[in-house]
Amino acid sequence: MLTVNNLSVQFGKRILFDEVNTTFTHGNIYGVIGANGAGKSTFLKIIAGEMDPTSGHIHLEPGKRMSVLNQNHNMFDESTVLETVMMGNKTLYAIKKEMDALYLDYNDSNADRIGELQVQFEEMNGWNADSDAASMLSNLGITEDNHYTLMGDLEGKIKVRVLLAQALFGNPDLLIMDEPTNDLDFETIAWLENFLANYENTVIVVSHDRHFLDSVCTHISDIDFSKINHYSGNYTFWYESSQLAAKQRAQQNKKAEEKKQELEEFIRRFSANVAKSKQATSRKKMISKLNISEIKPSSRRYPAIIFDQEREAGDQILNVQDLSASVDGDILFKGVDLNMAKGDKIVLFSKDSRATTAFYEILNGNQKADSGTYDWGVTTNQAYLPGDNHSFFENDYSLVDWLRQWVKTEEERDEVNIRSFLGKMIFSGEEALKTCNVLSGGEKVRCMLSRMMMERANVLMLDEPTNHLDLESITAFNNSLKNYKGSVIFTTHDHEFAQTVGNRVIELTPNGAIDRYMTFDDYLDDEKVQELRAKMYTV
Repeated sequence: MLTVNNLSVQFGKRILFDEVNTTFTHGNIYGVIGANGAGKSTFLKIIAGEMDPTSGHIHLEPGKRMSVLNQNHNMFDESTVLETVMMGNKTLYAIKKEMDALYLDYNDSNADRIGELQVQFEEMNGWNADSDAASMLSNLGITEDNHYTLMGDLEGKIKVRVLLAQALFGNPDLLIMDEPTNDLDFETIAWLENFLANYENTVIVVSHDRHFLDSVCTHISDIDFSKINHYSGNYTFWYESSQLAAKQRAQQNKKAEEKKQELEEFIRRFSANVAKSKQATSRKKMISKLNISEIKPSSRRYPAIIFDQEREAGDQILNVQDLSASVDGDILFKGVDLNMAKGDKIVLFSKDSRATTAFYEILNGNQKADSGTYDWGVTTNQAYLPGDNHSFFENDYSLVDWLRQWVKTEEERDEVNIRSFLGKMIFSGEEALKTCNVLSGGEKVRCMLSRMMMERANVLMLDEPTNHLDLESITAFNNSLKNYKGSVIFTTHDHEFAQTVGNRVIELTPNGAIDRYMTFDDYLDDEKVQELRAKMYTV
């Protein structure tokens, strides 16, 4: 389907890819992973023809059509929604435009050309293109009354869905997508997962969403040491098998036969779990290809995120009564009552992200509620990770001095101790002396997590904690919260995070809150909850 020959990419002295040779075959869905800066997006741009490699070339099988999820949300502002989707099949759209122009000036001299175009149009199922595009839009929650709206008149989140429909339109042979779940709600992501799980053609996708990668991928394409290696299986298989391989490499005394048996048992167990999952039918081809010889240790570094409690909280954690908030006349939530018990790990979410952020800001005393009260239990101490952390980094402290602001004992003030702490969060050597105002988004979040760990709180509040983090940090963070003994309120767009950490779901709406002790998947799948959600968002 797609062949990569001797591909090299170099920026100055920095080598991203060094003589990469690989093939992406028909019918497989490849999840491209790699540490931040490894070249994931660069690789997709080269495949899409948006960027030239330093050397080497990409070869797409003749006659095959490639479609790329567009990242420029304003490119089609002058076109209608329906027309934008149809532009996804460039050849079909060009034929339609030429036919339309010739019809306007119909005469004997262009009749033959119109006939030729009509034949091509029919072969490409062009007469059904309008209805196919409309159906795709409706599946993505874009109602018919918006199909003839100009793209420029749509809000950003709706535009993202239109561009997704454009990429999927016309069943392309090769689909290229860079972070397709960004700005999509959980329902739309679930629709896309289902669509791709049953997709017959080839997909190459970059994503930080582990639930998405697990649901759709038959292979993981790992960018490491300037090469690209394909591994059968989804992200969880790649992660768990590479961890097992790393553990085995450290076990010098274990016999080769014992290690082989351990790997075989791991594959059997993993395959059995996947076979029981909702996506079992689409994953059969992935399971059949799982191979011991492909299991290798990874060079990835995972931060040591460990939340300890200074003291255990009592039974009363948080009591909220009749809490309401609005902004610029929009009601974010009203009449919210909440009694948080010890051990609760609450997924807090809303269709309006301003609502969840306002809730956290009120609980942390940074914003006043319109009405209502809240009381923290006397034995609680809280740590908060805000969605917007820029105010913490408006100085030129080194990371050592920045983190020293939150030490609790003289022993902790020691530079060796702080450097050791930063090293566990992958700020080693000279990186610990970086000034905090030049950090990347992901580095800032790792610093904020270090600060939270130092606070040793028994209640954690997390507003979109996975934003800016790489897969390694997200995975380590997720595992840490699963093991955390305290109580948590968190908001996330990461489905896996919500499902594996939360034991209670609270949804904030303009007409009150929905509160259920259940997992996140059960909440989304519960028909009675869905009916209630529809009512609660109705004005």
